[in-house]
Amino acid sequence: MDNVQKTTEVREVSGSVFVGRLVYYIFGFIIVLLSLRIVLLLLAANQGNVFVDFIYWLSGIFASPFFGIFSYTPTYGASVFELSSAVAIIVYALICWGVVSLVTLASRNRDAV
Repeated sequence: MDNVQKTTEVREVSGSVFVGRLVYYIFGFIIVLLSLRIVLLLLAANQGNVFVDFIYWLSGIFASPFFGIFSYTPTYGASVFELSSAVAIIVYALICWGVVSLVTLASRNRDAV
């Protein structure tokens, strides 16, 4: 049998690509939290549960700037679609895209993000 040698090419990641990936990770985490909030509210999850209460509290930090858009008061324990959280997801996704585009604007390998 032939001895097959595998070579691994190590490429360094530029600073702008690293920052872009970090921004995607942070905003992705926020979007996942808001998505969990929407699902838990749709399923009328029990706020007395520690996990549910933690998700409501943490995601509420990111959703609260959008509560006044639709004259909505958060209601826990009743099945409700929180439209303000859906708007928050869209806004955070657009902000993420804009920040990453701005950071990687001068990068030669924008495909790596």
